[in-house]
Amino acid sequence: MARSAFLHPFTRPTASDFVDITRGEGAVVWDSEGNRYVDAMASLWYCQVGHGRHEIADAVAAQMRTLEAFHTFEMFTNDPAEQLCERLAALAPMPDARVFLTCSGSEAVDTAIKFARLHFAWQGRPERRIVVARDRAYHGVTYGGTSAQGIPPNKENWGPLLEDVVVLDADDPIAMKDLFADRGERIAAVITEPVQGAGGVYPPPEGYLRGLRELCDEHGALLIADEVVCGFGRLGSWWGSQHYGVEPDLVTFAKGASSGYLPLGGVLVGAAVREVFEADDTRVLRHGFTYSGHPSACTAALVNLDILECEDLPARASWIGERLFGALHDLVAEGLAAEVRGEGGVWGLGMNEGVSAVAVRDEMLRNGVIPRPIADHTVAFCPPLVIDEADLDHVVSVTRSAVESAADP
Repeated sequence: MARSAFLHPFTRPTASDFVDITRGEGAVVWDSEGNRYVDAMASLWYCQVGHGRHEIADAVAAQMRTLEAFHTFEMFTNDPAEQLCERLAALAPMPDARVFLTCSGSEAVDTAIKFARLHFAWQGRPERRIVVARDRAYHGVTYGGTSAQGIPPNKENWGPLLEDVVVLDADDPIAMKDLFADRGERIAAVITEPVQGAGGVYPPPEGYLRGLRELCDEHGALLIADEVVCGFGRLGSWWGSQHYGVEPDLVTFAKGASSGYLPLGGVLVGAAVREVFEADDTRVLRHGFTYSGHPSACTAALVNLDILECEDLPARASWIGERLFGALHDLVAEGLAAEVRGEGGVWGLGMNEGVSAVAVRDEMLRNGVIPRPIADHTVAFCPPLVIDEADLDHVVSVTRSAVESAADP
């Protein structure tokens, strides 16, 4: 294949061999040569309701025929944006929330970091600007999110990153307590994924997230839950925070909010932050994106929420998890893989030393299943919540054959 004019993300600039995905239905997609694949990753952690939902396409087309887009800066708004924010505020894992809309999870993370710092600056405490993150974290690719990442290769060669961002060992509560004891009066927020996704699918240690909440409360800092992967039913509850019984101050979301039908993300803003923001009506929130509150994207998200609710799709995460955990655990028990990690509808299979996750993915792709290799150590699974039993069984059987093949080349 001739080199494409499209410079693809997260791949070699010299790459020229791509799989051309042309259509999708439910948990299945097809390429330009007619090959069928089970989408074992919901595209990129996001297609909760499955591909080819005509009700979303029809609603978006109708909205575009009426008003495709108009900005929401200053004095303007639109009904889909207002409706969506009402729905999201009602679903939020904390009371009395408001919603700031973005176009992506990366924008949402940068927004939450800015909001955390602004929260203290508007209280006369601008020195409280340290943001604490965890090793293995993935918080997007804008400068704020890149700075808070715990995946070193993603931080290389970009020059100086955001100041006052501290990344600690992912699972060490003592290191977190020591940092708060030493610099707590300067910490604005801790940001964490409920389950770390793109870093390798790592659920938190028992009680870890509750411990973060207690530390933040003790020292007056904010807790940011990055729910870009875990939100909208992926762990079985609407939010990963709810799954672990933790109430955050800010929540970043994207992906499952629209199931990827149109780009949309945002930040749920809890009472502690909104009260500061609303305390002085002479202040202006000088932050926003051209497409914040895009009416066509908000329409897609509204119908997506309808489907998630009407079909009770969050409840299917547990069924997916039970099937995947059992099958992946068997591979570990037989010595074919090193570890299985996950929760709800998102799982990772850690490879034995010397076994390439990329090679396993490639073999699975040849047999009609698309998972995602993370570095070369983990194969990740995050299928659409609508996946049926036959396709989930196909994922399981193809995973086994690919791992067996990689273990005994």
